[in-house]
Amino acid sequence: MESSAGRHDSDATLLYARLLAEPGLPPTALGQGWDERRLAAATAELLGLGLLQPAAATPSAGDGGGTGAAGSHAVVSVDTAVRQLLLDTDAQVAALVEALRRARDSVDRLHTGYLPLQHRRHTGTTLELVHGPDRIAALLEDSARGARTEALSLRPGQDLSGPALAGKLARERLALAHGAALRTIYPAAALRRPAVLAHVRELAAAGARIRVAHSLPLWLIAVDARLAILPAPGSGSSGSGPGSGPGEGDCATEEQAAVVVREPALVALVAELFEYFWSAAWTPPELISGATDVTDRHNEVLKMLAAGLTDAAIARKLEVSERTVRRLVADLTADLGAESRFQAGVYAARLGRI
Repeated sequence: MESSAGRHDSDATLLYARLLAEPGLPPTALGQGWDERRLAAATAELLGLGLLQPAAATPSAGDGGGTGAAGSHAVVSVDTAVRQLLLDTDAQVAALVEALRRARDSVDRLHTGYLPLQHRRHTGTTLELVHGPDRIAALLEDSARGARTEALSLRPGQDLSGPALAGKLARERLALAHGAALRTIYPAAALRRPAVLAHVRELAAAGARIRVAHSLPLWLIAVDARLAILPAPGSGSSGSGPGSGPGEGDCATEEQAAVVVREPALVALVAELFEYFWSAAWTPPELISGATDVTDRHNEVLKMLAAGLTDAAIARKLEVSERTVRRLVADLTADLGAESRFQAGVYAARLGRI
């Protein structure tokens, strides 16, 4: 029997061919008697590939776009869709490069403008240099115990030893136990390691929010609005995290060092850098797959969201109130670890739910 995904791909290809050949036909005629679910799935596939766009954004003939419509959408040529995909990707890469440049500039500012203040050991100092894995581990534990609002971290490196992972989990559970929101970003490749994946799953089960990114420029930690920890010069800033050990990153050194920042303006800058990477990161499928299965009604809502239907339209089709639809959508986004309706659709497509 042909798989559901294969059938949808074939339907989408057929629908696109009909749109190109007979742009004036309505969707019901193009679908040749397909039910709404089948037509919606094929339409969602074309929208995801950029082969359909809202009619108001129809490309001009000079841009290579088509002129036929599928409902409120207009068919787009493959060349135009590919060009737009490449433009979008170039823009994302440029944004990440700019974020990396700003991060390095910020670290340079800390090193050149503030690091000399490390000799100020009196109470209230805004910058401190901490040497050695033991002192850094103690610093991290104190930070976790003091967390009350949030604890943010980028983790480009990961110590795979059992004691190190157990220590990280214990510290992070301390922050969670105090009611702090814990958010961490890992490199996507790190989750291919069973020890790291198991550690991340335990964190997620304890209430932490985990995302992954293709690459991270440096490790950092921000606790509430009062404390940030950054790599010191020569401490493996582009690969290893604080307290890292053998096997963590190519840049690990014999003696790690960290810069502790307490100046509110600089802590806010570190938190802002984290938020930038958080907005570009995503929830790993390895964590989403463990979520509770959605009901048939949730699946119906997913498919209608993917087809671009509004809450009011979904409510009419399901014969329920818009308030019920909003609750179902909220359930879906929470179940999928998404931040928005659009992101929920992307995650659902990755998991094969639509």
